[in-house]
Amino acid sequence: MAAQRNHHLCWRLGAAGIAQRGASMPFPRPKPVLAATATPADMYSELPPRPDAVPGLWAHQSEMLRTFAEHDDKPDVALELPTGTGKTLTGILLAEWTRRKRRARVLYACTTQQLARQVVAAASRETIGTALLIGPHDQWAESDRNAYEAGEAIGVTTYSSVFNSNPHLKVADLILFDDAHAGEQYVGEKYGVVINRRISKDAYDAVLGAVAGALDGVFLERLRASDPDPTVSGDIRMVLPLRQPGMVALLDAALSKLGKPHRYDFAMIRAGLSSCLVYVTYAGITVRPYLPPTHQNQLFNGARQRVFLSATLGEGGELERAFGRSEIFRLEQPRTSPRRGRRFFVFPEFVADADATDLARKIVRQTGKALVLAPRKSLAMDDARALAQPGWPVLDVDDVKDGMKPFAKLKNGVCGLAARYDGLDLPGNECRTVALDGVPDQDNLQERFLASRARAGNAIAARVRTRVIQGAGRCTRGPRDTAIVLILGGELSRYLSRPEVIGALEPELQAELTFGRQSSQEFNADEVMENVRAFLDQEKGDTWREEAEPSLADFRRVADQILPEGTSALAACVADEVHAWAAAFAGAWDVAAQHAHEIARVVGSGGASTAGYRAFWMYLEAAWSDEAAERQKDAGGRAAARSLVRQAEKVMTLGSWIRQMAPFPAMEREALSATDAVAVKTLATRLEAGVNQGKVRRQIGEVQSGLAERSPSKYEPALTQLGVLLGANSFKPHGKGRCDSVWLWGNELWLALEAKSDHEPTGVVADKEVRQANDQLRKLASDQGVEVAPAESATVIISPKPGIDRDGIKGAEAHVHFVAPALIAEVAYDTATCGRNCSPNPPGARCRR
Repeated sequence: MAAQRNHHLCWRLGAAGIAQRGASMPFPRPKPVLAATATPADMYSELPPRPDAVPGLWAHQSEMLRTFAEHDDKPDVALELPTGTGKTLTGILLAEWTRRKRRARVLYACTTQQLARQVVAAASRETIGTALLIGPHDQWAESDRNAYEAGEAIGVTTYSSVFNSNPHLKVADLILFDDAHAGEQYVGEKYGVVINRRISKDAYDAVLGAVAGALDGVFLERLRASDPDPTVSGDIRMVLPLRQPGMVALLDAALSKLGKPHRYDFAMIRAGLSSCLVYVTYAGITVRPYLPPTHQNQLFNGARQRVFLSATLGEGGELERAFGRSEIFRLEQPRTSPRRGRRFFVFPEFVADADATDLARKIVRQTGKALVLAPRKSLAMDDARALAQPGWPVLDVDDVKDGMKPFAKLKNGVCGLAARYDGLDLPGNECRTVALDGVPDQDNLQERFLASRARAGNAIAARVRTRVIQGAGRCTRGPRDTAIVLILGGELSRYLSRPEVIGALEPELQAELTFGRQSSQEFNADEVMENVRAFLDQEKGDTWREEAEPSLADFRRVADQILPEGTSALAACVADEVHAWAAAFAGAWDVAAQHAHEIARVVGSGGASTAGYRAFWMYLEAAWSDEAAERQKDAGGRAAARSLVRQAEKVMTLGSWIRQMAPFPAMEREALSATDAVAVKTLATRLEAGVNQGKVRRQIGEVQSGLAERSPSKYEPALTQLGVLLGANSFKPHGKGRCDSVWLWGNELWLALEAKSDHEPTGVVADKEVRQANDQLRKLASDQGVEVAPAESATVIISPKPGIDRDGIKGAEAHVHFVAPALIAEVAYDTATCGRNCSPNPPGARCRR
């Protein structure tokens, strides 16, 4: 009412003024139309400054903005701006420039509401108007909605407001996606139904029942058990409902009965359910198309232009896959990049004879605080509690759901977060330690299947590297920031030792990682702590600048950024991937199969590095071809599809997931591979000779017990006996310098096993042990009277150490592999499970396994 009275008062005063002075009526005056500048950088110089605005653009920002203006007519443009290089301001300026130039609606999409608020605050400091459109659409401020729709302010929203079954935003001329490198998490996963067994047990059971016909009996039995066995949690299967009679209808019926939030998720994919893949584990089930059908989204597809701000552009088509676009024009990072903050990587697991957890805890005590990032909440919180000093608060996601201020203002504390590698800013002294644990290569079940079963990790490799890089940069937001980066656990330590991972990084980061790894390997715990103190005390002393920085400069000079093998092949086929899934989503199976054929052909040029991905697409081509042929009553087409399945399995070679897939209608399961046939024949011969069930059970128990020991005298005989149970000719070779056990399946496959069970679980496997492993297959071939071992044969080093000496990595031959004892224990457990499920059979009957 007060506002209304003031309005009337102003009106009366205005009227009196007209009567007395002949002044104009107080009607609103038209706002001046701002003239469009040549580039966003030119527009920035004309903005009225505010005291808290940035003092000016960096050279690389100006260069990027001017380059963008030269390509603002392209429908899809990606800009590479790594963490700490002013990505947000660059995005705001090109969004505002486009709004003014075209007098049109512009959307700025963020991954989270917290980041959206940060963008609004950043724009306000530059006197750029925004309209905040986050949360439920019916709670948007009417003034903000009107300002966006009228093109008077940049609409700032979230990915989830763009990618949903019913977007409530008017189509924009330009949509800008910040943190586009996280697109798979915020776009791909929106097009799918994700069911967590613990949270939605009824939904899990219903969907599992719909796809049960495509799963083998033993695996299904393990999924339905009330408690998981030790290895089922790591197992994952893919189901393709399209080629199982009636399964799409069963799946549709099960999904359509689910409540919130699954109901809305299902609406995103129901039209193309026949094209969806189902990923099944004990912990959950995901139903989704391989690539998001964003062409179905009018808000996204209807924009004149889409701009993707990304910390990395990727060279293998990662952005295109994440957003479902066939071609994205890339503007690479300018050469005039600013200096970034300095990070000191410490690998506690590599410090010989040190307690890794104790060393990490001492480093955190020195810095006062730590942010812990891991793929899973349980891992992040376990690490956070382990690193916290007595009496320190330990924060989790609920404590920082509205921002990192509660953690930033603490004097001491640890915060553990899961899968939050982006969008966290802790500059300056807010936090000077970030701890990373676990390789984030299984962010969802599709990634998990590609990485662990399909052996197609190359397709997601850039995505995984980016998560690690982004996580490492959470505490170095500006050029003067310094932070310790703790690499926890053997898994991530090994990952960041791989040449193909390190070589793909920019030289500066290569130098930091190489320097940190070498420092951790070559110094003891006390010396590592001295180095940490020198790094943290750079304002008081010159030790770091005089001794460490020259070494970092040397590492940087010799670092060459080399793309992983197969990258160009992956990039070359991405347009066909997008078109293939668009066709499959529409049910155009013959068109989809044609694109899949081209994908398999092109990606095959990547050789062994992309073989798993090639087999994945060959199988999809077979399935789509078989569906099209059945509809067209084409017997020849169906025969060709069956042949494709056989070819795909040959490409996959050993351990093929394809053999676990249910056969297509009227298609018999393929014959055993040559290696499997040798193993089955060997075991069958033993069974025919008579088997004492009690004796077999005792043998299995002895194997499992022996593999739990560290003593070589107990571990190595158990390893040999495991080979026997697997149908191999298994024994310990005679002679000096020989491996501890060999498993021979005829002339089809040989494994030479180097057991280092007595190793301490710290430090690295020595170079001399790797060189010894290099010779094992040649010695074995000589024993067997042949020139070379069979193809695919391997030498396996089994050690609890978290990594390999860097010289050992360089000198390792291609057949040498490194595994932890836990993996061998899993093989033994699976062998025992198989034995229990193979009940005695009457003469002539076949084992149900």
